[in-house]
Order: sequence, then structure tokens, then C-alpha cells
Amino acid sequence: MKKLLAITAAMLAMAFSSASFAQFAKPDDAAKYRQSALTVMATHFGRVGGMVAGRIPFDAKVAQENIDIAVAMSKLPWAGFGPSGEGATIKNGAKPEIWKEQAKFKEHSEKMQAELVKVQTAAKTGSLDAIKAAFGGAGGSCKACHDAFRNI
Repeated sequence: MKKLLAITAAMLAMAFSSASFAQFAKPDDAAKYRQSALTVMATHFGRVGGMVAGRIPFDAKVAQENIDIAVAMSKLPWAGFGPSGEGATIKNGAKPEIWKEQAKFKEHSEKMQAELVKVQTAAKTGSLDAIKAAFGGAGGSCKACHDAFRNI
């Protein structure tokens, strides 16, 4: 787990040291990048969701580790939604509205990141009830963005 966090930190450092939008050789490269980051984020957020829903036994340490990864990953995919990512031909579900309504899309992404931080803060308490209270807002922010900007 420590190795994964170190790799994630290195990826974040690289992401923040580059231009505001990474340059991708092809739109499909940008789509693959953002899909990868979102998949990892969703996987770790989903593990916490399993605990919230009672499908997975609650483990405060595991919940904290998973939400920490989700928060770190939540900062990465947005570079793949820059101008070089528009028009990807691979099946990715991104609606053209992402590029037509950049301010609204950015607002949704920032809301989701803020909501994930609330879950992270709740997880630091070690209380499943605190995590449950914060989890709905994060899930709702994901759904709102998907409803507005995702085809599938």
C-alpha cells in the first residue's frame, strides 16, 4: 500500500509540474488517460461504498487507505479533458458538452473533489457513521456530472 501511495504521489507531482492540460499525441491517448484515472478512482471509492452499504465488512484502516487513493486520483483525469482530448474515437462515453460547457464541467469536477475530501475527513475519524454521512454527497456529485456529461 505504501508503494502504491508513493507511485500516486509521484504521478501527482508530474501532473502538477506540467502545463495545465497535458499534451497528448492523439485524442484517444487523452481518453485512455482519463478513463484509467477515473477507473482507479471509482474502484477505490466503490470499496468504501461497499462498506457504507454493508456489502463489505467495515475496516476503518482499509476505508481510509481507499478514500486516500480516490482523493489522489480525483486530481488526475482532468488533463485528459483538455483540447487535445476532444473528439476521441474510442468508446468513452464523454459527451461533446464537456468541451462546449467547460466552466460547468469544471464546476462539477471541483464539486466531486471537494465531496471526496469530506469523505476522507470523515474516514479519519474511524467512524462508519461519519463516512456514511459524507458518502452520499460524493456519490451524488459523481451522478450529477455523469448525468450532464456522460453518455453511458
